[in-house]
Amino acid sequence: MRGKRVLVTGGAGFIGSNLANHLAADNDVVALDDCHLGTPENLDGVDAEGNADGPVEFVDGSVLDDDLPTDVDVVFHLAAYSSYTMVEENKREATRVNVEGFVNTVEQAREDGCDTVVYATTSSIYGSRTEPSPEEMDVEARTCYEASKLARERYGEYFGNHYDMTLAGLRFFSVYQGYGGAEEHKGEYANTVAQFADAIADGESPVLFGDGTQTRDFTHVDDVVRAIELVADHELDGVYNVGTGESYTFNTMVGMINDELGTDVDPEYVENPLPVYVHDTLADATKLREATGWEPEVGFEEGVARVCAPYKD
Repeated sequence: MRGKRVLVTGGAGFIGSNLANHLAADNDVVALDDCHLGTPENLDGVDAEGNADGPVEFVDGSVLDDDLPTDVDVVFHLAAYSSYTMVEENKREATRVNVEGFVNTVEQAREDGCDTVVYATTSSIYGSRTEPSPEEMDVEARTCYEASKLARERYGEYFGNHYDMTLAGLRFFSVYQGYGGAEEHKGEYANTVAQFADAIADGESPVLFGDGTQTRDFTHVDDVVRAIELVADHELDGVYNVGTGESYTFNTMVGMINDELGTDVDPEYVENPLPVYVHDTLADATKLREATGWEPEVGFEEGVARVCAPYKD
């Protein structure tokens, strides 16, 4: 990705701003966001009002708008209502953004001559698994959030087949960075690593559902950004997992945070209040590795250290 003009939707959000800032070193980057979850301040050289004095152009707008800045070489479509709770509480609006917003963005890109799109889907559709989840396994929609992301994948197939466009959907596994990065604005919707580290640093007990034995394939945002760029570079089609292939329990994660911060804060265990909950996740990223050479570079121990570093400073 060099010398391209690209659009990042959800570009002021967590993953989107990390991607936009990274790509801006060698490309002309437009970041579109309605600031529902993101903030322009996540972007290099952009202030809270969205005024840009740096490498990224910020556009305050929605993926549902009629005149999107899609006269680009590549669209990175990350804008979404991005969690089970958020979507369940706003089904109609979330479905419009996640599904209609995807179709609207890709269609405008197609009309403007852009034929390469990389978009976010989800690993939640695999359900709970302690074995690695390959892309070809059966998936299902148990929540409105999962249904909206599966709809994206089907519309991705449609645009690819009907218009010969290149679309790649990335199923992310538990992406994290910490409040010292671009996650703080997400608050209660931030990854548990970020939330638990912030609580422990303040001497508060992190709240764990059940007994803390649930597992996640925690993937650092830096590795995710590299994967997104490589997928665009290789102009891939289809769906690809982005995860490390290693998983850790929440209890282990809390212990690692305590060790890193030099604290001894016990978690609080509560009954799981969610009717649908993924207990375990683990990626099989063989397909992505074979197509691009991508490998995760940030191990979880190093990742936890990065999350905790601002509190130690």
